[in-house]
Amino acid sequence: MQAQKEAPPDMNCRDKFLLQSVKVNDGITAKDITSELFNKEAGHVVEECKLKVVYLSPPQPPSPVHEGSEEGSSPRGSVSDNGHVNAAEFSTAAKAFNEQLEAQDLSPEQTRTHITKLTEEKKSALQQCNKIRHELELLKREGNKSGGGVSFMFVIIIGLLGIFMGYMMKKS
Repeated sequence: MQAQKEAPPDMNCRDKFLLQSVKVNDGITAKDITSELFNKEAGHVVEECKLKVVYLSPPQPPSPVHEGSEEGSSPRGSVSDNGHVNAAEFSTAAKAFNEQLEAQDLSPEQTRTHITKLTEEKKSALQQCNKIRHELELLKREGNKSGGGVSFMFVIIIGLLGIFMGYMMKKS
Protein backbone atom coordinates (compact mmCIF):
# COMPACT_ATOMS: atom_id res chain seq x y z
CA MET A 1 0.00 0.00 0.00
CA GLN A 2 1.06 3.56 -0.56
CA ALA A 3 0.70 6.24 2.07
CA GLN A 4 -1.68 9.07 1.26
CA LYS A 5 -0.27 12.56 1.05
CA GLU A 6 -3.11 13.97 3.14
CA ALA A 7 -6.14 12.61 4.99
CA PRO A 8 -9.48 12.69 3.16
CA PRO A 9 -11.73 15.60 4.18
CA ASP A 10 -14.41 13.33 5.67
CA MET A 11 -11.79 11.28 7.58
CA ASN A 12 -13.37 8.04 6.31
CA CYS A 13 -11.23 5.20 5.09
CA ARG A 14 -12.25 1.97 3.39
CA ASP A 15 -8.84 0.31 3.77
CA LYS A 16 -8.66 -2.92 5.76
CA PHE A 17 -5.95 -5.36 6.76
CA LEU A 18 -6.56 -9.09 6.78
CA LEU A 19 -4.71 -10.98 9.49
CA GLN A 20 -4.50 -14.74 9.04
CA SER A 21 -3.21 -17.33 11.44
CA VAL A 22 -2.83 -21.06 11.05
CA LYS A 23 -1.79 -23.82 13.43
CA VAL A 24 1.55 -25.41 12.54
CA ASN A 25 3.62 -28.30 13.83
CA ASP A 26 6.59 -27.83 16.15
CA GLY A 27 9.94 -27.28 14.46
CA ILE A 28 8.62 -25.37 11.45
CA THR A 29 11.08 -22.84 9.99
CA ALA A 30 10.50 -19.54 8.21
CA LYS A 31 11.30 -21.26 4.90
CA ASP A 32 8.39 -23.66 5.45
CA ILE A 33 5.85 -20.83 5.69
CA THR A 34 4.31 -20.37 2.25
CA SER A 35 1.02 -19.10 0.88
CA GLU A 36 -0.11 -22.74 0.50
CA LEU A 37 -0.07 -23.00 4.31
CA PHE A 38 -2.95 -20.44 4.43
CA ASN A 39 -5.06 -22.22 1.79
CA LYS A 40 -8.42 -23.26 3.29
CA GLU A 41 -9.20 -25.53 0.35
CA ALA A 42 -6.16 -27.66 1.18
CA GLY A 43 -7.81 -28.52 4.51
CA HIS A 44 -5.92 -26.08 6.71
CA VAL A 45 -7.79 -24.33 9.51
CA VAL A 46 -7.16 -20.64 8.88
CA GLU A 47 -8.33 -18.04 11.39
CA GLU A 48 -8.97 -14.58 9.91
CA CYS A 49 -9.48 -11.15 11.38
CA LYS A 50 -10.11 -7.95 9.41
CA LEU A 51 -8.76 -4.71 10.84
CA LYS A 52 -10.39 -1.52 9.59
CA VAL A 53 -8.16 1.52 9.14
CA VAL A 54 -9.29 4.55 11.15
CA TYR A 55 -7.88 8.03 10.65
CA LEU A 56 -7.34 10.11 13.76
CA SER A 57 -6.88 13.84 13.86
CA PRO A 58 -3.47 14.90 15.14
CA PRO A 59 -3.49 15.73 18.86
CA GLN A 60 -4.16 19.36 19.62
CA PRO A 61 -1.50 21.29 21.56
CA PRO A 62 -2.39 21.80 25.23
CA SER A 63 -4.57 24.81 25.91
CA PRO A 64 -2.96 27.65 27.87
CA VAL A 65 -6.24 27.95 29.81
CA HIS A 66 -6.75 25.44 32.63
CA GLU A 67 -9.42 22.99 31.39
CA GLY A 68 -11.30 22.78 34.69
CA SER A 69 -11.54 26.55 35.13
CA GLU A 70 -14.99 26.92 33.56
CA GLU A 71 -17.94 25.24 35.25
CA GLY A 72 -19.49 22.54 33.10
CA SER A 73 -16.90 22.66 30.34
CA SER A 74 -15.07 19.51 29.49
CA PRO A 75 -13.81 17.70 26.44
CA ARG A 76 -16.40 15.24 25.11
CA GLY A 77 -15.75 11.98 23.29
CA SER A 78 -17.94 11.12 20.34
CA VAL A 79 -20.56 8.43 20.71
CA SER A 80 -21.38 6.10 17.88
CA ASP A 81 -24.88 5.11 16.77
CA ASN A 82 -25.03 2.20 19.16
CA GLY A 83 -24.21 4.39 22.18
CA HIS A 84 -20.62 3.21 22.61
CA VAL A 85 -17.55 5.39 22.49
CA ASN A 86 -15.23 4.67 19.56
CA ALA A 87 -12.25 2.71 20.97
CA ALA A 88 -9.64 4.54 18.89
CA GLU A 89 -10.99 7.94 19.88
CA PHE A 90 -11.20 6.87 23.52
CA SER A 91 -7.60 5.69 23.46
CA THR A 92 -6.43 8.97 21.91
CA ALA A 93 -8.48 11.02 24.36
CA ALA A 94 -7.18 9.01 27.33
CA LYS A 95 -3.58 9.48 26.19
CA ALA A 96 -4.11 13.24 25.75
CA PHE A 97 -5.84 13.42 29.12
CA ASN A 98 -2.94 11.66 30.87
CA GLU A 99 -0.42 13.97 29.19
CA GLN A 100 -2.48 16.96 30.26
CA LEU A 101 -2.64 15.74 33.88
CA GLU A 102 1.12 15.21 33.95
CA ALA A 103 1.67 18.73 32.62
CA GLN A 104 -0.59 20.20 35.33
CA ASP A 105 1.28 18.51 38.21
CA LEU A 106 -1.94 17.64 40.03
CA SER A 107 -1.88 15.77 43.30
CA PRO A 108 -3.24 12.21 43.28
CA GLU A 109 -6.36 13.41 45.13
CA GLN A 110 -7.01 16.14 42.57
CA THR A 111 -6.50 13.62 39.79
CA ARG A 112 -9.02 11.21 41.35
CA THR A 113 -11.53 14.03 41.78
CA HIS A 114 -11.06 15.08 38.17
CA ILE A 115 -11.47 11.51 36.91
CA THR A 116 -14.60 11.04 39.05
CA LYS A 117 -16.09 14.24 37.65
CA LEU A 118 -15.37 13.17 34.06
CA THR A 119 -16.80 9.70 34.70
CA GLU A 120 -20.03 11.25 36.01
CA GLU A 121 -20.22 13.53 32.97
CA LYS A 122 -19.79 10.52 30.69
CA LYS A 123 -22.56 8.61 32.51
CA SER A 124 -24.83 11.62 32.27
CA ALA A 125 -24.16 12.06 28.55
CA LEU A 126 -24.83 8.36 27.85
CA GLN A 127 -28.07 8.48 29.89
CA GLN A 128 -29.18 11.55 27.97
CA CYS A 129 -28.33 9.83 24.68
CA ASN A 130 -30.35 6.75 25.67
CA LYS A 131 -33.28 8.91 26.79
CA ILE A 132 -33.32 10.76 23.45
CA ARG A 133 -33.06 7.46 21.56
CA HIS A 134 -36.04 6.11 23.57
CA GLU A 135 -38.09 9.24 22.85
CA LEU A 136 -37.26 8.91 19.15
CA GLU A 137 -38.49 5.30 19.15
CA LEU A 138 -41.75 6.39 20.82
CA LEU A 139 -42.25 9.11 18.22
CA LYS A 140 -41.61 6.63 15.41
CA ARG A 141 -44.20 4.22 16.86
CA GLU A 142 -46.77 7.01 17.24
CA GLY A 143 -46.19 8.07 13.64
CA ASN A 144 -46.69 4.48 12.45
CA LYS A 145 -49.96 4.14 14.38
CA SER A 146 -51.58 7.25 12.95
CA GLY A 147 -50.27 6.30 9.51
CA GLY A 148 -52.03 9.23 7.86
CA GLY A 149 -54.73 6.90 6.47
CA VAL A 150 -58.50 6.88 6.86
CA SER A 151 -59.97 5.56 10.11
CA PHE A 152 -62.09 2.42 10.11
CA MET A 153 -65.07 4.27 11.60
CA PHE A 154 -65.03 6.79 8.74
CA VAL A 155 -65.16 3.95 6.20
CA ILE A 156 -68.15 2.37 8.01
CA ILE A 157 -70.06 5.68 8.07
CA ILE A 158 -69.42 6.31 4.36
CA GLY A 159 -70.51 2.75 3.58
CA LEU A 160 -73.75 3.11 5.54
CA LEU A 161 -74.40 6.50 3.95
CA GLY A 162 -73.90 4.93 0.50
CA ILE A 163 -76.31 2.10 1.30
CA PHE A 164 -78.88 4.55 2.63
CA MET A 165 -78.55 6.81 -0.46
CA GLY A 166 -78.88 3.76 -2.74
CA TYR A 167 -82.00 2.63 -0.92
CA MET A 168 -83.51 6.13 -1.17
CA MET A 169 -82.77 6.39 -4.91
CA LYS A 170 -84.17 2.94 -5.61
CA LYS A 171 -87.32 3.74 -3.65
CA SER A 172 -88.09 6.83 -5.73
